[in-house]
Amino acid sequence: MRIGFKALALCCGFTAMSAVATEEAEPEAATGFALQKMASGTNTMAATANPYATKAAAKILARGGSAVDAAIAAQMMLTLTEPQSSGIGGGFFMVYWDASKQQLVSLDGRETAPMAAQPDLFMRGDKPMRFADAVVGGHSVGVPGVVAGMYAAHQRYGKLPWSTLFDDAIALAQQGFIVSPRLAALLDREFNPGLNRDGAAADYFAPEDEWLQAGDRRDNPELAATLTAIAEQGPVAFYQGKLAKQIVAAVQQDPDHPGLLTEADLAAYQPKWREPLCQPYRGKQVCGMGPPSSGAVAVGQILSLLEPFAIDKMAVNGDKFIHHYAQASRIAYADRAHYLADPDFVEVPLAQLLNQDYLAKRSAEIPVAKDAGKVSHGEFNLGHGADATAALPSTSHMVMADKEGNLLSLTASIEMGFGSTVMVGGFLLNNELTDFSRHPGKGKQLAANRVEGGKRPRSSMAPTIVLDDNGQPLLALGSPGGSRIINYVSQVTLSLLDWQLPLNQAVALPRVSHRNDYLLLEQGTELEQRKAAFELRGYKVKVAPLNSGVQVIKRTDNGWQGAADPRREGIAIGG
Repeated sequence: MRIGFKALALCCGFTAMSAVATEEAEPEAATGFALQKMASGTNTMAATANPYATKAAAKILARGGSAVDAAIAAQMMLTLTEPQSSGIGGGFFMVYWDASKQQLVSLDGRETAPMAAQPDLFMRGDKPMRFADAVVGGHSVGVPGVVAGMYAAHQRYGKLPWSTLFDDAIALAQQGFIVSPRLAALLDREFNPGLNRDGAAADYFAPEDEWLQAGDRRDNPELAATLTAIAEQGPVAFYQGKLAKQIVAAVQQDPDHPGLLTEADLAAYQPKWREPLCQPYRGKQVCGMGPPSSGAVAVGQILSLLEPFAIDKMAVNGDKFIHHYAQASRIAYADRAHYLADPDFVEVPLAQLLNQDYLAKRSAEIPVAKDAGKVSHGEFNLGHGADATAALPSTSHMVMADKEGNLLSLTASIEMGFGSTVMVGGFLLNNELTDFSRHPGKGKQLAANRVEGGKRPRSSMAPTIVLDDNGQPLLALGSPGGSRIINYVSQVTLSLLDWQLPLNQAVALPRVSHRNDYLLLEQGTELEQRKAAFELRGYKVKVAPLNSGVQVIKRTDNGWQGAADPRREGIAIGG
């Protein structure tokens, strides 16, 4: 049941985030656990967070399309069928293995802040506004990067015509898709209260004032028209002209929180090819996206901090492992919070953060059994100030392998579940600007991740490709999950490289998370029983649902294996 946002506020004392999403909440609520079988394929593999998207990608791969072609088809389908997590109103990071050149590349399709944005964007007087107030409406919308980024990837690595990659998503948008249990559950819980506002999003997700239910068929003719225009005209149909004007109007004229986005901001957007970041681990190279993502740095630090310890001899998810993992995570998150930001705007000490001597020294500081308590960041004398970022991005991850041996790992986001809830052209716009530090810092102690016009907010997305001892691609993986993405990806990587678990067991393994705040053990798993034991070790411990969404594929002697996290709705299909 749904009633108008403003009416609810007046009658019931409702505040913008009294539903679910607060600084302590997860970016999307957990909605169940459905174990999937591991998939295998001789030539190709696709794994995404939604069956419609995986099937669309597998169809493209079967036609001889590249991994990038398949990812584009999947992302357009996800815009329709998993609208709460990602879409053309958001951004992405991609890591790609180019088999012909034997080269790893990465692409930054992250959103940018409007040029008019200032460091005090989220300040109200001398205090930052609550995340609850910042997250809904046009105020937090950044320039979307998905369409331009996907087009840039296709220009370099596409094989099939651009326009044909939209066919399945357009057809399904016209015919209607079957609403999934996860989407229905998030609506029923009113996870993002911005959906209670009158407007396009409420009309779409609550036709006749009732939330969509699992099993309902929902069409989206506006999205079909938008995708048709992009298919025919390319990015110009998104970043210029009629749709661009509609996006800007929706942001600037938001009834609750007007934003700063302009047509000039849209027209100026450019994706960026960046050098991937690799860190050695037990003879392999674990590679991912460097800044403005913090993913590869933090994952690489966690692995290097743990390398001196015999993880393979520790019990799978045993107390000894969890302790060491939590302490390594404390250190990585401390450095992440202080130093990681858009390298085009601030100095990021990558060499120092990943220096083996520095990490060996910090690893040696890990206590044998007791919690070390809140740890400090490394001292690199850059003058950065304290950070005040609430990282709650809603994301979707996909992995692809094509018959030419190309491998793709891509994470896309619109930030919080259902984004800003500003909907235009049949899709939701992001609220990625809340991934900046809401407090810019003071004097010379400015937060590295403060808001600046044209800057890209720090992300935790961690699309990852692991190269084997011979420099060949072995694994591709990644996950949604806000700032906990780093924990999800590093834990699964350890379970595959140290414990050699089968893919489906690795993605189903009970989750552990520590962000230099408290130890979080996954509710509904055997880890619940460890709470008291870790409290005796001095930990502050919480038990709660953890909603990772890891997709992973692995090269084998016979081709590829793939698996999808049972906590979400994804599947893997081989060919």
